[in-house]
Amino acid sequence: MKLSSDIAAIVTGGASGMGYATARALSEQGVKVALFDKNEEIGPHRARSIGGIFCAVDVMDDASVDAGFARAREAHGQERILVNCAGGSMGPMKTATRNRETGAVEFQPSARFRWVLELNLVGTFRCITRSAAGMMALDPLDGERGAIVNTASIAAEEGQIGQVAYASAKAGIVGMTLNVARDLAGEGIRCNTILPGIFDTPMMAKAPEKLRESLGAMIPFPKRLGAAEEYAGLALFMITNGYINGEDVRLDGAVRMAPR
Repeated sequence: MKLSSDIAAIVTGGASGMGYATARALSEQGVKVALFDKNEEIGPHRARSIGGIFCAVDVMDDASVDAGFARAREAHGQERILVNCAGGSMGPMKTATRNRETGAVEFQPSARFRWVLELNLVGTFRCITRSAAGMMALDPLDGERGAIVNTASIAAEEGQIGQVAYASAKAGIVGMTLNVARDLAGEGIRCNTILPGIFDTPMMAKAPEKLRESLGAMIPFPKRLGAAEEYAGLALFMITNGYINGEDVRLDGAVRMAPR
């Protein structure tokens, strides 16, 4: 797909980190971009900075997502690009735990597990379904109607201790990528997924410098944290290269995670 001012895009989680870097990169190519995000403090400013619009959206809520798509389409028209960056976790979550002092065993409440899946996996699917349905109404442009890029994590393949919910959710995104691509192939809509490694995200920026340095040193090459702009570069490649479809691509500097 050739990027131009005739193209509209929606980026979920677009107010910061990899989402904002991707939104900015798309805008620099002339694309009209709508940012979906819950952060109403920085979201409007970030949208204005790239000439786009901000839509306060909770990807865990049907009505919120529907309202966001309606507002984005009213401003920019039907999107041909969807980039799903919204996601997160509730912190460490083991399958079951043992109290080191008493030996008592506790299992993990399913509600916490379900929340993480709802945010990452179901939230991604919720946005895909609505965007794909809208793209299907478009006339093909250079043979295709749209492109979808999802965000998983290397945790999908190498979940560490305490990541059972997060790793499961991200593995679900990887697992549905080829199916979505096949479902939409007859409509000329592609779907791919990026699996980022250890990136310099806003959350990571809050970590102590020594921890950041030690994490960077884990990477075989280059020995540093990933940059949001590097994610954006791969996302744009997936959008513009019409022959990449149904793929899950690691972006991690060749790191492979240990159990902890």
